[in-house]
Amino acid sequence: MAVGILEVLLVNAKGLGNTDFFGKMDPYVLIQYKTEERKSSVARGQGSNPSWGEKFTFRVEYPGAGDHHQFKLNLKIMDKDTFSADDYIGSATIYLEDLLALGVENGTAELNPCKYRVVRMDQSYCGEIQVGLTFNLREEPQINEEYGGWKESEY
Repeated sequence: MAVGILEVLLVNAKGLGNTDFFGKMDPYVLIQYKTEERKSSVARGQGSNPSWGEKFTFRVEYPGAGDHHQFKLNLKIMDKDTFSADDYIGSATIYLEDLLALGVENGTAELNPCKYRVVRMDQSYCGEIQVGLTFNLREEPQINEEYGGWKESEY
């Protein structure tokens, strides 16, 4: 199993469907890889075309032990509301298996920022989000199971 760091560059979004009746949206993004989740800053008053320019990192094991599901990054775009629950704008999914496999083979792999479709819950198109990805393989120290523990204990 290979272990590495996935770096996600959240660039911007365009053409997001406006969920606010008064004023402009205040979008942010929840980025999820498996059970880990990161939250971007809120792009206050930037409406349907927000910019972030933020980087996030995730620890990745490839192939994961017993992982039979896809390696994917889920981006959930939300609108921050002050006096009510935040509104769901849409989501995008980025499949990572090819990037991770290339990174394991070469030690690193990169996808320059490109656009991904943002869709609502009914799968209708509601804009695009621009994201860049880099995966860097990390050398994990090998654990020698022969020494230490109960096997070597005299008691």
